Amino acid sequence: MSIENARTENLSRRKMLVQSGSGFGALALAGLLQSDQASATESIQSPLASKLTHHPGKAKSVIFLFMDGGPSHLDSFDPKPELEKLAGKPIPESFGRVITAMGEFDSPILPTQRKWKQHGEGGLWISDWLPHTAEVADELAVIRSCWTNGINHSGGICQMNTGSQFAGRPSLGSWVTYGLGTENENLPAFVVMQEGTGRVINGARNWGTGFMPAIYQGTTMQKSGPPFSNLHPPEEIASTHQRMELDFLNRINQRHAESRPENTELDARIRSFELAFQMQAHAPEAVDLSEETAETQALYGLDNEKTASYGRNLLMARRLVERGVRFVQCYHGAGSKWDAHDNIEANHTRMCGAMDLPVAGLIKDLRRRGLLDQTLVVWGGEFGRTPMSEKGDGRDHNPTGFTMWMAGGGVQGGKAYGTTDEIGLHAVEDRLHVHDIHSTVLHLMGLNHKELIYIHKGRPERIDQNEGRAYKEIVAT
Repeated sequence: MSIENARTENLSRRKMLVQSGSGFGALALAGLLQSDQASATESIQSPLASKLTHHPGKAKSVIFLFMDGGPSHLDSFDPKPELEKLAGKPIPESFGRVITAMGEFDSPILPTQRKWKQHGEGGLWISDWLPHTAEVADELAVIRSCWTNGINHSGGICQMNTGSQFAGRPSLGSWVTYGLGTENENLPAFVVMQEGTGRVINGARNWGTGFMPAIYQGTTMQKSGPPFSNLHPPEEIASTHQRMELDFLNRINQRHAESRPENTELDARIRSFELAFQMQAHAPEAVDLSEETAETQALYGLDNEKTASYGRNLLMARRLVERGVRFVQCYHGAGSKWDAHDNIEANHTRMCGAMDLPVAGLIKDLRRRGLLDQTLVVWGGEFGRTPMSEKGDGRDHNPTGFTMWMAGGGVQGGKAYGTTDEIGLHAVEDRLHVHDIHSTVLHLMGLNHKELIYIHKGRPERIDQNEGRAYKEIVAT
């Protein structure tokens, strides 16, 4: 008798079923392990894969509310009674001189017409231009001692976004995306929204990647129509057919890219095709505001023509971070609409009126959904405004002292941090440069700005250009 026949005779029906069942289980396990290994390999290779933090950080996402043009700190969050006493007089020599954008340093002091009250348990001073923001005062960590090098809009906006007045460096959103990756593979990791009739000065430079790979750049949303271009495929093309076309295109592109490993724009474009395909299935739901209740839409001011534009963007921002988008930048007044060189009363009344309610609505909505602790909201512009007048009823650019605030994401709210001098011209106590602000944002997200390094031409590059410090006094204990 052959060995094969002997084995067959000794194999009972029960043994055969048990061994066969075990074999199928082993096949299934092997398939799962192979799938996990493939996923792990893909995750390692993907530059946008979610990454570990350097230290525990509460913030998982950032929503940066950028007031394009430079809002006046002297009329919003930093009251200066001394302006009333010096109204119409030149600045005393004791305050020193600064270079102003319009060269009108010797113009007389312009008092504020605002009424001020303390709000919340922390007693934050907020002007009557911002009644809705005042309702969330205890969530705000108001930093009154910011300063920058950018004296004009181009340099100021570029530095607030990238850390430098000059083009060529990665934006804050790019650094965050590079350091942490994304938690959603079906949406962009870094999204940019503009609001207003104009265009943000410097354009894509503000959300570009500089010397980093292009994969980390921001994706802009359209002001009107579909939020993202080509979001809906033609009805006559089935998704299976489109998948086959994309796979074929990717094979050709990858073959082309193999001989061009240094071309990061090409790699980003290849990956963008795949992201676009995924977005066609997932983005329409993410940006569909009709899913929100009428009460929620009203919370953001969508029922009012004055507030609807920015409110729509902020509601969209909440929906995006809710779905794992890492960094959302929401410009208000694109085209430097906050730039009040004359008639600041009319300008800021209009701009605050369009921004105040949606911003407060965002804070309230994040809080009630349990998202505020893990979402860092940053508010501010490229600089502040001067205490002296321009054209009699306006204020010039002030880079030497201005206000920004943060909320959520692990900050201690209901407090003011740092100070400017008696007329709000210079930051004097706990001065925070733009590099410090960027380092603080990274710290709150669990990233050490000194350890987040990108090697460019053999040189270690950091977001703060080796000049910043994380302002840890702002962190909630």
